[in-house]
Amino acid sequence: MSYTFFDFLQLVGSLGIFIYGMKVFSDGLQKVAGGRLRSILKGMTTTRLKGIFTGFGATTITQSSTTTTVMVVSFVNAGLITFIESTGVIMGANIGTTVTAWMVSIFGFQMQITPVAVSLIGIFFPFMFFGREKFRNLAEAMIGFGILFIGLEFIKNAVPDIHENPEMFVFLDSFTGFGFASLLLFVLVGTILTLLTQSSSAATAITLVMLFQGWIDFPIAAAMILGENIGTTVTANIAALIGNVHAKRAARFHFFFNVFGVIWILAILTPFLHGIDSIMQFFMAEGTSVFDTDEVARANATLALSLFHTLFNVINVALLFAFVPRIVKFVEKIQTDKKDQDKQFRLKYISAGLMSSAELSIAQAHKEIELMGKLIEKMHFSFTGLFYKKQKKQEKFLEKIKKREQITDNIELEIGEYLTRISSFNLTDQATRRIRAMHSIINDLERVGDIYFQMSKTFQQMNEEGIELPDDAMKEIGEYLDVVHNAVKLVRYNLDKTNGDVDLDKAIEIENKINRMRDTLKDAHYKRLENKKYPTKAGVIFLDYLVRLEKIGDHLFNVNEALAGRKVKSAYSEVLGE
Repeated sequence: MSYTFFDFLQLVGSLGIFIYGMKVFSDGLQKVAGGRLRSILKGMTTTRLKGIFTGFGATTITQSSTTTTVMVVSFVNAGLITFIESTGVIMGANIGTTVTAWMVSIFGFQMQITPVAVSLIGIFFPFMFFGREKFRNLAEAMIGFGILFIGLEFIKNAVPDIHENPEMFVFLDSFTGFGFASLLLFVLVGTILTLLTQSSSAATAITLVMLFQGWIDFPIAAAMILGENIGTTVTANIAALIGNVHAKRAARFHFFFNVFGVIWILAILTPFLHGIDSIMQFFMAEGTSVFDTDEVARANATLALSLFHTLFNVINVALLFAFVPRIVKFVEKIQTDKKDQDKQFRLKYISAGLMSSAELSIAQAHKEIELMGKLIEKMHFSFTGLFYKKQKKQEKFLEKIKKREQITDNIELEIGEYLTRISSFNLTDQATRRIRAMHSIINDLERVGDIYFQMSKTFQQMNEEGIELPDDAMKEIGEYLDVVHNAVKLVRYNLDKTNGDVDLDKAIEIENKINRMRDTLKDAHYKRLENKKYPTKAGVIFLDYLVRLEKIGDHLFNVNEALAGRKVKSAYSEVLGE
């Protein structure tokens, strides 16, 4: 046997080059796609059928079904989409992952791509130094594309030659003579290979190379592909281990969906593969069978394997689409909802999200911030209710405000840490600006939560000490709360506008109204003090409410400013004509 340990290291290194090229290619594509990725994600929250196209599109762009499914698990965990809505995306991701196999089989085995790959790097490398960001991102994607196929060529050359290493081939061939048991064995091999490489694309590429070099035949390669379909679900299941019950269910669905598919295809694998062979003989000029062992047949077999991969996943989705509700019920029985805390969507595990894609991660963080804005509005309703409800209701409102204030503290830390992790990537200028704005937004929203909690403590103190405000003062506080609520609603409206097209005129109008009303109510307060309509302590509490509510208005205006990407002073100067 002529294959040495040094040759094995070359194979591992070649695989590393391939995986690195895939990552660079994927990152570049995601940057080129930019905002379109966020548009694709919008499709997640509609119908299951649209979810399939969403999963296919996201996987085609990210070049990784694992990336898409881990993202889906984290989205379900954070409550951004439901478990049912996630099923369509997961099915679409299974189809999307077959694109890589086609790319590798066509460019890697049907044509001499290495000279083209090197030429691509030579053409696009100078673009890395261009001023325009779009050119740099395109250059990154194309350089990654080139590295990917250079790595594939290295893998093809590093795989042991069966003629020079017959002992290795005999050892491998000894496992192929057990009929159906051999197929099951190589399904397991494909699963393990995917776990080792942590990439179904890399595992598929290795399988295609082994088939092309004659180490395995077409049925064994198909069995390995089926195993890789199972192996790709493991990463998402690992990510879900620290998630809530909804995230675990999404990951389990992916696993069982793929396993059910592997079970039915194994039952008809032989006739199915012969059907693939007939299709290939019809379309290929040579007309050779993919079960033959000559070089032309092996090259055609790589295309046939990609066709098998695609047809299997498409048919699996078509067959099981109608049974998704039953699979969902099955998963729900296995993964039961044991704890009440699982019903409360939290952001504690946001780090399980899609860290390989900055654009998708930013979109996820933005949706989390939208939920934070919703929480702030709930705190506003609870505080307003303190002035109009009976004592038993007031105690519930006080408890809700306290609980939600603690949640906003945790959310700020969690999203802040998540944004910091995203910042470690090579980001576009636009992405960097968005992350800085998000840091500012979560800080201001957390401060708003603190202020509502502080005012609730002041209200509690009023009750304990028996301090009462006169009716006109209570009415004024209610009116002021209504004006502040307009600011809260505007923030929530602007948070929903993902394109960043925020009109600050409305925000400035509300902010000015808050400031004018504060001044008016201060005058009314001093008049009541002079006329001795309430004691000094009650007046201090009333004034404290005015100051704090005005501070809430300031923080909310800061949020609108960050969303618009414009400074407060410049916004005011435009309105004032300065």
